[in-house]
Amino acid sequence: MTREEFIDNKAPQLAFYTNAYLTDQIAFDEIQLYLWDTLEEWQQGDYQGEAQSDIEQAFWHLLHNFDKWPDWVLRGNRFLRQQIQQYSDYLSIGGQKPSSCVGVCP
Repeated sequence: MTREEFIDNKAPQLAFYTNAYLTDQIAFDEIQLYLWDTLEEWQQGDYQGEAQSDIEQAFWHLLHNFDKWPDWVLRGNRFLRQQIQQYSDYLSIGGQKPSSCVGVCP
């Protein structure tokens, strides 16, 4: 699988998980499991270099937020929730990349 195929596969999944989390349909632990499974798959692909597309940058930025912030912060910080929703929307429906995107792949 190429790097692009990996991101094309995973970006809609992350958007789905994010929306489910934000609407209280899944627990934070489910997002954490997805995060670690995705990182493991990424490592097995042995991809090199920086994030190459806007979608890839947004994907890594959103995934990083779920690694950086604990559940209580994500649930309690309206600005952060709004930002996470913007990234999720961008991954699922496109449009203009959120301006705060600093997506760096692992």
